[in-house]
Amino acid sequence: MNNERLMIAVSPPVQVGGSLFTAVQLSAISKLMGPEQKTEMTPFKQFYIEISAESEGVVTDNLRSIGLEVNPAGYATKALIACNFCRGAEDSGLDIAQKLNQAIAGILTPTPLKIGYAGCALGTSEPLLRDIGIVKMKDKFDMYIGGDPKGIKASLAELFLAGLTEAEVTQKVMKIIDYYKIHAKGKEKFSKFLKRITAEELKRML
Repeated sequence: MNNERLMIAVSPPVQVGGSLFTAVQLSAISKLMGPEQKTEMTPFKQFYIEISAESEGVVTDNLRSIGLEVNPAGYATKALIACNFCRGAEDSGLDIAQKLNQAIAGILTPTPLKIGYAGCALGTSEPLLRDIGIVKMKDKFDMYIGGDPKGIKASLAELFLAGLTEAEVTQKVMKIIDYYKIHAKGKEKFSKFLKRITAEELKRML
């Protein structure tokens, strides 16, 4: 009998209103847990839930069938940390945020990678505190990189590329992730990786 256990990250979809769970979704999550088991709501707006390895396929299918997203926990790109789209789905770019989330969530990386999205310059999802932040500016998008909210040397992300089109957003984010995976030294945090290779070198790569 296989007693191996693993951790999965469960989150709601990117949607108007923010990280909203339905009663059905919360009930399904609770049924996965033993009476003494606790679950953590991470800063990435994901629940970490421990399950048996042999049940992973069934559990994943069941959770996805009720509209939840399931990704690896730990060293992976987190689900997109998005705003509440208070200006409306179209004006805030809900469709591009959803496409970006589908592309990036769950990619195994040297350290956990946090990517944020804001539908306007108010930045309520705090994109400048993420490794990569995307901010919609009217009909274009600006990209910020290198945010690090932890420690006494916390820093804001800096503007990296401005005036991107919808098509360019996902394309360039994916290129940055791939470059990071290939060139990071061991478990090098993205902010430290960026300081070592420099933003100028990253721009040349793009």
